[in-house]
Formats: sequence, structure tokens, C-alpha cells
Amino acid sequence: MSRPETGDLRIVLIIGTRPEAIKLAPVALALREQDGLTASIWCTGQHDRWAPEMLAYFGLQPDLSLETTDSKRGLARLGGTLLNGLQLALQEDRPDVVIVQGDTSSAFAGALAAAYAGIPVVHVEAGLRCADRRTPFPEEAHRRAIAHFTDLHCVPTEIARANLLAEGARETDILFCGNTVVDALEHVRRFSPANCVTPETAGSVRKLVLITCHRRENWNGPFAAICAAIGRIALRGDCDIVFVTPLNPALADRARRILDGRERVRLIQPLGYPEFIQLLGQATLILTDSGGVQEEASALGVPLLVLRDRTERPEALAVGTARLVGSDEEDIVATANQLLDADAALAAMRVPCTLYGDGQAARRIAEAITERWGRNRRPASGAQIKEAASHLLSNVSA
Repeated sequence: MSRPETGDLRIVLIIGTRPEAIKLAPVALALREQDGLTASIWCTGQHDRWAPEMLAYFGLQPDLSLETTDSKRGLARLGGTLLNGLQLALQEDRPDVVIVQGDTSSAFAGALAAAYAGIPVVHVEAGLRCADRRTPFPEEAHRRAIAHFTDLHCVPTEIARANLLAEGARETDILFCGNTVVDALEHVRRFSPANCVTPETAGSVRKLVLITCHRRENWNGPFAAICAAIGRIALRGDCDIVFVTPLNPALADRARRILDGRERVRLIQPLGYPEFIQLLGQATLILTDSGGVQEEASALGVPLLVLRDRTERPEALAVGTARLVGSDEEDIVATANQLLDADAALAAMRVPCTLYGDGQAARRIAEAITERWGRNRRPASGAQIKEAASHLLSNVSA
């Protein structure tokens, strides 16, 4: 691989996992609409099947795919493989800017490799924080470390912006843009068929409770407790429960061992993004430990219980569209039953909102990169970044 001879600003988006593909696809599309830019997508292989598949829903494909052979041998082996592969690719291709998203091993390795190479780093979905740097692990440590390598922090919310300012980030290096997951959500709703109803929900007249659970901190005892709670909620008899099983095969097998054969509980394989979004929209109540689902549910206005003790996305909790329930079996059952028995309470939570963005985050990011690093352009001023933030704030409502 050699660098093309072009005067364009060369940008690389590093994508490792399914959520990164979903959240960076709108950025790639927005960058390709800017004059004077060349945007390439590098897939690290962390989710070797799912990341390219998610990109395909946006009409995108990887320009470079790395082989990540150590993804199942622990975080240290994964991190070392990613860092080595990305460092070699950056040395050969020599892009002008590297974009990473979120807090995965791929994002951390990508930011570190770019910093080693002296290449500016743009961090999309920057500034998310939990009170404990060990929870969630290793995501909280990753995103805190990435901040030290970042030249442009693209924050989704005012809380994320405040987190970075408290840590000493310069205001002129923070772009308040919203979360690109809302851009992705709007894209698939606009371009995907409206009738991609899954067999799991076709013809059902009962309430639909949708479950996802995959976080590392829930892998052991908490996962079994969550599965037990699901089985007890199913005993109500007035709900269809759909559990989208984790990508992790061992975790998916544990779910099947506990829940297979339970009446009104259906375990399904991970869905394509359009189908999953449609399923989210059909749900009466969502139980999840996923960060992205918290954002998507808020945008769609679907009541949600967060299966974690802490969340780095507290905005929905503050306005009442989501509740923090943790992973205790009794707490999950009691809270879910309380809501499912109270139609008025569910209706009060069912309010679509722009807490996490207005669908224009990717455009703002692309424009900020062009202003800061584009050929024959002045670096973006603090006034320009503040103007973008002011426009977003004026459109944010609960």
C-alpha cells in the first residue's frame, strides 16, 4: 500500500467493531461530500464479520482490512496485535488525520499508533465518563487515555464537554456536535424498507420486551442473574420477550442454556442494523447494558432499563426516558413489572428526544476537520467551534 499522489487532505477512519462501523459510517459519508478530502476506512478485524456488514448498509466498504488473529486470546494480545498492525499501516500510508470512535481496543490502539506517528487524532464520541475508571472495563480506561492523544474532541452532549473541560482539555479543541448514532439511525430509517418486520414480532398482540446484554462486567454472575430475571418476567404471560444474543459465542451459549425452552422467550441471532432499529421501535420496553442502544432508544422514544450500576450516558436518566436498574435479579424483575403494569408510566417515558443529537453530527465533524486541517485553510477558531455548539444547543430538547 502506497500513498496516492494527490493534493487532497488524507483522512483515515479506524473501525474495529460493529458499533464503530455504525457510528463512523455517517462521518465517512459526510467527509466524502467535502471538497479536497480523501477518506479511507480501515477495518482492524476486531469484529471481522460484523463491522464490514454494518458498513455495507451505508453503501461503504473497507479500503484496508487488517488481520486480527489474537482477538480471542485476551486484551493484551489483542491490543498488541492491533497496535503493531496499525503502526505499520500508518507508516506506509502516511495519512494527515486519523479518526477513532468511542472506547474499544481498536480505538485505543488507533489513537496510540497515530500519536506515535505524529498524526493528528480526531476522537468521535469523546468525553463520556463514569465515576469509576475501572467500570466499564476496559472501555472507561480506553476513553480516558484516548483523550490525551486527541487533537479534536467531538463530544455528543454538554455533559461530555464539561467532563473534558474539567480534565483540562482546551475549549478550542472541543467540538460539540451530537452523537453520530442519531445520524446513522436517521439514515437507515430513510433508506431502508419500512416493512422489515422480524418473524419474532410478526402478528404479536402482546407487549414486546427487548433484551440485549454483552458488557464484560456482566459476563459472570450478573449475566446469569439477568437471564433468570428474563425468565421470571416471561411468567407474566402478557409479554413476548426477544433476547438478541451477544456476538460472544460463549455468552450466547450461556443464555441458551438458561432460557431455551422458556415459553414466550425467543433468543435470536444479532440482526442487521435496519432490522434491529425496526425491532427497537416496536418494543414496549427495552432492557440493555449497551451504550448505543441507550442512545437509539432515546431517539426513538422507547422506555429503557439500563442493566448496569453506572452509565456514562446519564442524560436520558435525567429526563426520565431511561432508568438505571443494575444487574440484580430482584431489582430487574420488580422494576420491569412495575412499568409493565403501569401504562401511564410507560407512556410518560415514550417521548422521542434529541438528547444525543439532531442527525447533523457527521456534517459538523467533517466541516470542523476541513476547517482545521484542509489544504490552504486556516485552523478552526474557537469562535467557529462555539458557533457550531450554540446551534446544536438551540435544537436540543428533552
